[in-house]
Amino acid sequence: MKTLKRYSTISLLLLLCFSCNIKPQAIDYGNDGCHFCKMTIVDKVHAAEIVTTKGKVYKFDATECMVNFIDEFDSSEIQLYLSNNYKEPEALIDATQATFLISKNIPSPMGAFLSAFKSEEDAKKTQAEKGGKLYNWNELLAHFKS
Repeated sequence: MKTLKRYSTISLLLLLCFSCNIKPQAIDYGNDGCHFCKMTIVDKVHAAEIVTTKGKVYKFDATECMVNFIDEFDSSEIQLYLSNNYKEPEALIDATQATFLISKNIPSPMGAFLSAFKSEEDAKKTQAEKGGKLYNWNELLAHFKS
């Protein structure tokens, strides 16, 4: 009987550990829908994702949809903010550490002309070619609130 209780306790602990898996999910382009605007996510350069502290994933067709969504969401429940890296399509990067470029020469799905870059150097190179203005995460949030 003690052995059965021990196995039950171990099983329960393992279930709890694996049920709150806080990690990004791959976006299924052409099938997944944007949680904010409900459009199908097809753009492999501008998509974004939020992962909550409980492991729930919200997918977006553009970083601007994610930014607009967080105005309606309790940010204390968000563990990860992720955006696709402009220089490496489909690769999700930490949006809070990214450099963002708003350039009228780089269309994004919802018309904000917003792109995310893993490195500031890549963002500056693209800005030199395409024009626009650079933002860090906090500056970007302030820009969208104004």
